Formats: sequence, structure tokens, C-alpha cells
Amino acid sequence: MKVKSKKTEVKVAPDSKNESQKVLLPAKRRSDEVIKKKKWINRQRVLVLAYRGINLRSRHLMEDLKRLMPHHRPEAKIERQKNLQAINEICEAKNCNKAILFEGRLKRDLFMWFANVPSGPSAKFLVENIHTMGELKLTGNCLRGSRPLLSFDESFSTDIQYGVLKELLTQIFGVPNQHPKSQPFFDHVYTFSILDNRIWFRNFQILTEDGGLVEVGPRFVLNPVKIFSGSFGGPTIWENPHYISPGQYLRSFKEKAGKKYLNRIEQKVALKMNKPETTYSLNPLDEIFSGDVDKKAEDLDKLESQPIKKQKVQKVSKQKLKKIDVQ
Repeated sequence: MKVKSKKTEVKVAPDSKNESQKVLLPAKRRSDEVIKKKKWINRQRVLVLAYRGINLRSRHLMEDLKRLMPHHRPEAKIERQKNLQAINEICEAKNCNKAILFEGRLKRDLFMWFANVPSGPSAKFLVENIHTMGELKLTGNCLRGSRPLLSFDESFSTDIQYGVLKELLTQIFGVPNQHPKSQPFFDHVYTFSILDNRIWFRNFQILTEDGGLVEVGPRFVLNPVKIFSGSFGGPTIWENPHYISPGQYLRSFKEKAGKKYLNRIEQKVALKMNKPETTYSLNPLDEIFSGDVDKKAEDLDKLESQPIKKQKVQKVSKQKLKKIDVQ
């Protein structure tokens, strides 16, 4: 059934000069007014790219970070022959002032670069304990494109190097206000905590205003290697003294496994050297008053009452003795 549209009344205004009548249109139009967008002032754009040669899990981690950052700009994989300084030119072409670079080595180790283009600073991390969203299958869920809250550990304010990393992580992971691809509310929180000289990343969904949280994912650990003053290079500001490269760790592990036979022989020799030759001298009289004394007295009486068996002495004839003396 068709809905009848309301007819607008048309008022006729008399004209004193002209006898002809004029038609007055309604003051409001039927179409809704277009919602005006607010100003987008913070124009942070993050370029996310990777070198060729990263493994499957590293690529899934990169895709998860892209989903969490609506202000990112994607880029195809670049060849290994390219210098790191070439990424600054790619950022200028894409109109990006931040960059995240994934660098894989030997299809096993993953290094991640965070850089402020073009003036710097930049930081290099070794990524450990990677768990992607598809791998974890957690119950948390947040709307795609929503803005996150950033939560940093108190340890970030104690050391200078962690203060630099805090500002760099804030500018990269923080979604700008009124971004065209973002949602105007907060429904999840990123937590950055320092433990064992490493930065632990977690993503939680905010369930209630009281502070109820459910983990969404992904989760990974950033082991800082160096902080540079420039973008993807330059003088080294800080170097982690606790950092051990994956190659050095595997080398020491293999050496330890290869020396297993030698260690076993050394343990046997050390056991023989430390083993005492004589044991403790035990006195049977020490155990007289231990246990039931009456039973022990009865046992001693029985032993004394038994006759002593004389040992048989073989009689040797005089002839045999003479033969022995002659020999």
C-alpha cells in the first residue's frame, strides 16, 4: 500500500503593486542536513611494511597490528638489497611520519623497527614469544577501528631510555582523534609492562566501567637492542647490555649439548675423588639401650647357653711331616 505524502500548504501573498499573485515556498527543505565532521588535527600516519623472508607467524602478527591501527598505510614487501635509508623515501612518498618495519632472519628470528620519520629517533627490537589472534582464540572482541587506551608500567618513568620508548610507542599506537577511519569511542586498552628487561605487550577489551577486562590478542615481547638518534640509523643513543643475540644463544646451547659426555666423565671422576676410603667405625655397644632391652637380654642368654662347637683339627702323620721337611 502506498503511503500518502502530506501536501504542503502554499500561501499566497497579495502584491500591492502587481495584482499578480506570488507563491511562497516552505522555509525547510525535505532532505536531511549533512553532518559536519570535526577537524582532524593530529595527522599521524604509520607505514607498516616488511622485508622479504619473514615466516608465517610474523606475517600474521603484522596483519593483526594492521587491524588494530586504522591510521596505518600498507606497503608491499621490499627486497633485502635495499638500504634502510630507502624506507624514509617510501614514507615521504606515502605521506607518513611514523614507520614499523618487520625484518626476518633465517626464517626463524624476527626484528621490529619503530621509527619517527625523518628526524628520528628509531628503536630496534627482537620480538619473542609471538602469539597471534588466530592462534590464541580468546573470548575478547573489540570493534575494528575503535581508539585504544594506552597503559604504561611505572618503570617507564624511572629510566631515560624507557621514557624515549614510551613517547615513541605512544605516537605509533595511539589512534588520532577524529581520524576518518576510526570510531569515536574507546573499547580496548593496550598495556606495556617491563619485566626481565623486556617490554610485554597485551591487548584487552574493556567490558565494564569498573575495570573488567578480557584479553583480545595478539601478545608478544619486545627485547630492545639499540636506540638510534636518526631514522633507521645514525649515532647510537643507547645499547642494551643484557641483550644476547639468537645466534650466540644457540651457539652456547649447542656447545653445552656437545660437552654432555665430557661432563658425565668429569662427574664420575669427581665422585671417586670425593668418596671416603674408610666408613665410620660403628661400636655394637652403642645399640644396647635402643629398642626393647628385655628381648636383647633373652637373645644373649640363648647364645651363652648354646655349646661351643670345637673346630676339627686334622691329624697329620709323622711320615707326611718328614716329607714336607725334606722338600
